[in-house]
Amino acid sequence: MSTTWLLRFGAACGVVLGLSTAVPGLIEAFTGETAATSFVIGLGAAFGAPALTALYLRQRTESGRFGAVAYAVNLIGLGLFAGVAFALNLVLFYVDEAVADEVLAGPTRFAVLGSALVFVTGTVLFAVSMVRTRVLPVLPAAGYGLAFTLLALLAPLPDSPLTSAVHVLAGGSLIWLSVALRAPVPIPTLVGPAARAGAAPPVRG
Repeated sequence: MSTTWLLRFGAACGVVLGLSTAVPGLIEAFTGETAATSFVIGLGAAFGAPALTALYLRQRTESGRFGAVAYAVNLIGLGLFAGVAFALNLVLFYVDEAVADEVLAGPTRFAVLGSALVFVTGTVLFAVSMVRTRVLPVLPAAGYGLAFTLLALLAPLPDSPLTSAVHVLAGGSLIWLSVALRAPVPIPTLVGPAARAGAAPPVRG
């Protein structure tokens, strides 16, 4: 399995995840949370790991050890929070509010809070690594860190125009980053002695 294929697959997954985050968020601004929008958001989280891996692969050389640690923390946090998103949108959404509150009041609450903490930490670290390396566009990289952090913090709260706007920002940032993965990697131009050392010798007549 080549790196090129992983980048393309991850870019496609990033677009799917971005759309499954932004479109339901935009719809819920007018309709409120529905079974259809919750279904899309809950399943869309499954595409996060391939997208994150592709983003890391694109900048792994430039990001160094910090980028590797940031990727690892974000990947673990993403896996945990994807489970939270699935449970909130595809399980607890269909039970009575009193039952959902009782579930979240028990040990599950600490698991959800712990998952959110790891996810937020990894998201911020990975966003910082993208901004530092500047391999990918800086604006959506910063938007990635801000919006997905807010998504985790606002997840326990009732839906509102703010949560819808955050969903749109998060999805839009991820789509932008994913599209940027398809751009060709620039080849550095050698200058000075390095260029002369690598130049072909002149042909003598």
